[in-house]
Amino acid sequence: MTRQSSQAVVRAARTAFIDTVDGLTDAEFNDGPTLCAGWSPRDVLAHLMGTAEVGPYLRAPWRLHRINEEFVAAGRRRDRAALIAAARQWAELPKPVDRAICRLLLGDVAMHHQDVLRGLGRSRVLDPVEEAAIFFEGVSLTVQKAQPTLFKYRVEPTNGIGRALGRGIRVRGTAEALGLWLGGRDVTDVEFDR
Repeated sequence: MTRQSSQAVVRAARTAFIDTVDGLTDAEFNDGPTLCAGWSPRDVLAHLMGTAEVGPYLRAPWRLHRINEEFVAAGRRRDRAALIAAARQWAELPKPVDRAICRLLLGDVAMHHQDVLRGLGRSRVLDPVEEAAIFFEGVSLTVQKAQPTLFKYRVEPTNGIGRALGRGIRVRGTAEALGLWLGGRDVTDVEFDR
């Protein structure tokens, strides 16, 4: 995938996520459940927009959760219209660093889109590129958190997206479900061999 096509995919994924949260009722937007414990759709949006500010993450990667919470708190202080307007600008990849690392952030956007939809009991047809990014994001999260998940489990995507990884107890599901599960989400559509 070329750099320009990667940027187009990420723009489309970000725009789709914003369209989803913009279409929610005020109650869903502000207080709706997501698969991210303690975060509403508004909070997830603020977090994602914050990832474009790579400086705090690079300066203090050990403060990852605190930095995320700071972006979420800042998002809570903005009214909905202003937050959505800023998000639409964010979707266009306005910063050079954002454009440079956008492919790395695709999994984060796609995974959090599913966090919001699944939390609200909704679904969408996933683009295979986004689904593969969710799977990769889940694998990356286990590595970043130094979790031994892939030593204990062998994850096997059943829909032809991604390849089997790890060893141990077999866990099967779509690449999306496995990525969410690897990312620590409580999903029920993965199957374990016992």
